[in-house]
Amino acid sequence: MEQIKKGKEIGKREEKQNGIKERLLDIFSKYSMVIILVFLLIAFQLLTNGIFWRPLNITNLVLQNSHILILAAGMLLVVLLGHVDLSVGSVMAFVGAIAGVLMVNKGMSPWLAVPICLLIGAVIGAWQGFWVAYVGIPAFIVTLAGLLMFRGLTQVVLGGQSLAPFPVIFQKISTGYLPDIISGEHIHMLSMLIGAVLSIMLVLSQWKAREKRKKNLFDVESSSFFLLKSLFTVLVVMGVTYIFSSYSGYPIILILLGVLVFAYSFLTNKTIIGRQIYATGGNKKAAELSGIKTKRITFWVFVNMGMMAALAGLILAARLNAATPQAGTSMELDAMAAVYFGGASTSGGIGTVMGAIVGGLVMGVLNNGMSILGVGVDWQQAIKGLILLLAVVLDIYNKKKKIS
Repeated sequence: MEQIKKGKEIGKREEKQNGIKERLLDIFSKYSMVIILVFLLIAFQLLTNGIFWRPLNITNLVLQNSHILILAAGMLLVVLLGHVDLSVGSVMAFVGAIAGVLMVNKGMSPWLAVPICLLIGAVIGAWQGFWVAYVGIPAFIVTLAGLLMFRGLTQVVLGGQSLAPFPVIFQKISTGYLPDIISGEHIHMLSMLIGAVLSIMLVLSQWKAREKRKKNLFDVESSSFFLLKSLFTVLVVMGVTYIFSSYSGYPIILILLGVLVFAYSFLTNKTIIGRQIYATGGNKKAAELSGIKTKRITFWVFVNMGMMAALAGLILAARLNAATPQAGTSMELDAMAAVYFGGASTSGGIGTVMGAIVGGLVMGVLNNGMSILGVGVDWQQAIKGLILLLAVVLDIYNKKKKIS
């Protein structure tokens, strides 16, 4: 009898240990990118002797990577369909060149030039989307042709020369900050207020999502874990807000990026179009049989990608205060690396907007931290290539694990 009791106790302990391991693995699989990002932030803060978290450096980190994050948000939809867009860097350069001609040479108002440039980006996306969606040419080939074509057209438009400077109001898109209408000593009070409101909204959103899952009889995390997650969210938002507020407040580009992330998250999670994009990428044949117009979905996703590339090109031109022939070089690789590293599947149908943004931030933190430590550009490129490969390997490993 005693041996039977001991055997049962040992079995219960093993089950408990296995349950804890499975829970930890599940948490890591869901929040792996966030965990890696936090680890990198702490590691670079220690390695750089406190330089990394300085308000000026964090602000520069956002300004330097904002165009990549915008590209990543648009690229995610393309990747969800199982495609890639290799032309976005060249489209950025081409649209930046058009913006330079309109605003610098022609003296056109930015309020008119910016919509025209975004429209040009949409037309470029429609051009490429037509060949992919309706003619059936692989996106890799179409966008590779676009990479060469629009890089060449950039040289034609600029004649090998840079155009500068842009109007001051246009530069504010990438280098401006929110005005502090609530005066505060050494702290940007308006940004702190926005951060507090954002924290409350995020916690309420998490609570509503949890209650909805409970109502539908789905498994939810424990109350203690939910409180811990909510506390972590508030600490992160207010901590980041305090860092920005200690310098000049929230950059305008960060507000724009936040609006885009919210819009794309809503599109992918809460709308019929978002579900159709996931369905098309997951199984195109089944999506067609269920009545989804996959060709139209593919076409409009490429139109959207063209507009996002145009927006990223405008932001880069505003930050550099010049339209240059070399602008946007290798940006398509950075955008795809952010998306894949953020958990998107190479075969389509899997990925989130927040994952792509976190993946982009990981790449940005790596670049910034390695630059502060004096790591050469050659080694930075090698490390980023290795990270992209590891991200794809992790994606394949997770797929095999789910099947087994």
